[in-house]
Amino acid sequence: MSRIGKLPVNLPAGVTVTVSPENLVSVKGPLGTLSQSVHSDIVVTVEGSVLTVTRPTNQPRHRSMHGLYRSLISNMVEGVSKGYETKQELVGVGYKAEVKGSVIEFSLGYSHDIYLQLPAEVKAEALTEKKKNPIVTLKSIDKQLIGQVAAKIRSLRKPEPYKGKGIKFVGEQLRRKAGKSANAK
Repeated sequence: MSRIGKLPVNLPAGVTVTVSPENLVSVKGPLGTLSQSVHSDIVVTVEGSVLTVTRPTNQPRHRSMHGLYRSLISNMVEGVSKGYETKQELVGVGYKAEVKGSVIEFSLGYSHDIYLQLPAEVKAEALTEKKKNPIVTLKSIDKQLIGQVAAKIRSLRKPEPYKGKGIKFVGEQLRRKAGKSANAK
């Protein structure tokens, strides 16, 4: 058995899960609704406040799908009950971000500003304090979508290894390189 797949998913209060005959799993909670189609070989059952995922055989493809779908459903349950949040820090002189509705405007040292349109499911806020790096906070109920948007923002200016300038996640440890040696002979 898959160690991840055989774990049951506990449903918190206020979260309901419905499985349609076409194997479409819908999770509804206080923060919203998410749905995921599940492969027809994988069986999803809900008994009371516990959801279990089972597979028909021990084939490698069934084993891999077993853990995958259990993780996806678990992420959906956590998303509609608590939500997800990521924080990114803009390190560099003059780097700033400003949120205008569903658009984030970045000034990242290029000759022009960069405008990024956010999906409707993702909310953003930018915090700029004096003498501190600006921080962009993303919130959403969809873990996959928020990760994709965060990766897109980071790709606008990846942190460089010498001074660490760029967009990085808060708390992320960067591998730093030594610069040119002054006494190299």
